Amino acid sequence: MKLYHGSNVKVDAPEIKTIGFYKDFGYGFYCTAIEKQACRWALTKRPEHVVSVYEYTPDETLKVYSFPAMSEEWLDFVVANRRFAPLHDYDIVLGPVANDNLYATISLYENGELSAEAAVVQLKTHVLFNQVSFHTDKALSQLRFVGAMIVD
Repeated sequence: MKLYHGSNVKVDAPEIKTIGFYKDFGYGFYCTAIEKQACRWALTKRPEHVVSVYEYTPDETLKVYSFPAMSEEWLDFVVANRRFAPLHDYDIVLGPVANDNLYATISLYENGELSAEAAVVQLKTHVLFNQVSFHTDKALSQLRFVGAMIVD
């Protein structure tokens, strides 16, 4: 399976970063299976816009947590990981992206102004993108760098 990572540099040797803002699924190395999405991520970076491409080979020994769709379970997982990290022991987590367009609804849920059920109903009205996050070196070893492209 091909995966893509949008950045401001070519990333031929991915690493798990444990600094900066907390992410949807905790600290890790984030990719997507959608090339256009990685291009959009890259276009938010400066000074260059680079998409690195990988071939991912699944490993049955890895501990993988997958959210096939937005759900109350996904919402609680994202909120917990955005507040505190690390919170889980998964090698890889897959699921929808809680981007800036969705975060207003997530904030209302966090503040108790929306129930989880109501938040998920609102979130499902948005176009969803996917993310694959790698949280261990063992998981990263399943990525093979294929190349990189500059995005304009």
